[in-house]
Amino acid sequence: MRIPFLGPRHEKNGDGGGPSARPGAGEFPADPGAIAALMSECELLRAQAAQAGVRLDDTPASLEALDQLVPRWRDDAETLPWLGHDAGLYLGTVVVRTVPGAVWRIRRDGEPVVRLSSGREIEVGEYGREWAVSGVPELSQLYAEVAET
Repeated sequence: MRIPFLGPRHEKNGDGGGPSARPGAGEFPADPGAIAALMSECELLRAQAAQAGVRLDDTPASLEALDQLVPRWRDDAETLPWLGHDAGLYLGTVVVRTVPGAVWRIRRDGEPVVRLSSGREIEVGEYGREWAVSGVPELSQLYAEVAET
């Protein structure tokens, strides 16, 4: 399986097969469903939410529920960055699944972003990390802003 953000795959003919080796560098292959499933795993975030009784069903309402969680993870320096990463991926998952024309894109630096039909790119990872550290901006607020554009 080729997943662009995991790096180039060396093939017998010498073609690295990486994102820059084909048109549309940074775009996902033709199976957006598989990529969406991969990005939506967010295991740590889902486990934290489940412990708090919150079901993450990939809807905007679940973002509101996340915003209401007591941020116990902030006391754990090892968990914090991972949870923030998962929160960003989850925000992106909700956007891609509910905002028409939104798609995942991997930048050359390997950071996943969501591209809206307008061409605007949302750095969901950065927003997720900010949310995990401070709770601001709220994930539901970010979603509302993105959904309006």
